[in-house]
Amino acid sequence: MEPSLSFRFADLDDINTIGFLAQQIWPVTYGHILSSVQLDYMLKLFYSPASLRRQMTEDKQRFLMVEEGDEAVGFASWAPTAEPGVFKLHKLYVLTGRQGKGRGKAMLAFIFEAIRAQGAKVLRLNVNRFNKARQFYEKMGFNVVREEDVAIGNGYFMNDYVMEAAV
Repeated sequence: MEPSLSFRFADLDDINTIGFLAQQIWPVTYGHILSSVQLDYMLKLFYSPASLRRQMTEDKQRFLMVEEGDEAVGFASWAPTAEPGVFKLHKLYVLTGRQGKGRGKAMLAFIFEAIRAQGAKVLRLNVNRFNKARQFYEKMGFNVVREEDVAIGNGYFMNDYVMEAAV
């Protein structure tokens, strides 16, 4: 029998676990899209302990830990934007071997409920234009609203679709 899926809000004590999960997930997810140098740069930029601490404290991102039994299998983060009623999903990741089994869908349902309680009308996200996750988000009711290239330093860009779903 598989352990049941559980969700809890993450705190500063979860920073190392989130970073560890990202180190497992990102090379598989982005290894065919990004150079190894850019991949390493982005992991440090977004998942260093200092960066995660800043995201949690200064940027006011809410982090979610997803666990099966005692094992962390995924995480997500989101925050309100400056636009009233619009929230941004910053991260939604599940360990590669655990994908395709409803975990991401359950995470989104949890997030929709959490932000709806805060007056959200729209959830926005960016997804790499070459990431197969786009199809997942489309199945979850998101639509591409535009393309954008986001400079992240060192001459690198995130080449993304911006997607939105009604909450």
